Amino acid sequence: MERVIRPLSRTALVLDIVGATLLFLIFTPLSVVFYGPAESGVSVVAMVVASLLMFGGVAVGRLAPGLALGAAWVGAVVQMLAGFAPLPIDVAILLVLYATAAWGSRPVLWWGFGSALFGGLVAAVYIVVVNGIASGAASGWDQLTTGTLLLVLSILALGFAWVCGLLWRVVLRGRSTRAAQLQAESLAAEEQERVRIARDMHDIVAHSLAVVIAQADGARYAAAAEPEMATEALGTIAQTARGALSDVRLLLTQLRHRQGDGPQPTLADLEALFAQVRQAGIEPRITVDPTPPGEPPGAIQLAVYRILQEALTNAIRHGDGAVDVHLAWLPERVDLQVRNTIGAQHGPGGGGHGVIGMRERAQLVGGSLQAERQGAQFVVRASLPIGGVE
Repeated sequence: MERVIRPLSRTALVLDIVGATLLFLIFTPLSVVFYGPAESGVSVVAMVVASLLMFGGVAVGRLAPGLALGAAWVGAVVQMLAGFAPLPIDVAILLVLYATAAWGSRPVLWWGFGSALFGGLVAAVYIVVVNGIASGAASGWDQLTTGTLLLVLSILALGFAWVCGLLWRVVLRGRSTRAAQLQAESLAAEEQERVRIARDMHDIVAHSLAVVIAQADGARYAAAAEPEMATEALGTIAQTARGALSDVRLLLTQLRHRQGDGPQPTLADLEALFAQVRQAGIEPRITVDPTPPGEPPGAIQLAVYRILQEALTNAIRHGDGAVDVHLAWLPERVDLQVRNTIGAQHGPGGGGHGVIGMRERAQLVGGSLQAERQGAQFVVRASLPIGGVE
């Protein structure tokens, strides 16, 4: 039944039924008035029955194109058995052929095409043989010519209706494809946004927790000997936690309400980042040579900040306190290197989502990143193109 009956809204079905009813009320009286008086009452009843079948097919043309085609064929046979030539009610056949091409399944589509060809042949033969249209022709050649012309006209009329339906089918298919493409693009954009937010969340939380843990450990050891240092460490913990909480709330708001990007870190925020690292007990040695020639693109500034944030977080968690940061702002790219000595009690620090996130950051702006252990040191190197980023 699902192959025979298409899903159709109630409103569309009601409109089809009302439209078919109006056409029935218009064309049936015309056929009876102009073609019925010379016929018997039985023939007129047959004409009305044929009209009911044909316009009944029109009423369900979108709901069940296959059933509509069958009803139109039965109505046409009834009309021919009653001896009628083409009537105004035959416009219903054109509408049914249009429906088979526009909304029918693939088999129904080709059944409609075959019906247009075969129906044109049957109509031409019926008009020539039964109704004797060509009987008054002077010669057999004239009769053949007249019959051929009727055949061509019949096929053209029926085929035109089918082709119009096929064109509308192509339009509907194009709309459906475009809608599916837009939906896929929307889902891809949403997924990309979720990945970006997850990456930002990891960078913020991981860095803030690393600072909090380092400060908490220092406060615990200093509490007995130097209480004022413990108090200062607790203040740093509170400040870092509040900043992380604010950033996390901003990211969650973007995720929940699909808002645009919130304020993103820039090169001006690097000093605050280095200050947090110093508060965690690590004094990074920073070298910037050469300096930025101008205002770098926002995407590059964000990538540099996040890569440094994650690399310094790894240094806090796995290093022994020695970190070298080098930035080289060249005309066409920026080269970044973070080198820290790995503590004896820590592993290499090269796994987890941190390195993956840094590499993704670099790839998003068309750059590359390598993170590897070299002897007792862990080195992060990144090269980010400046000219290729808008």
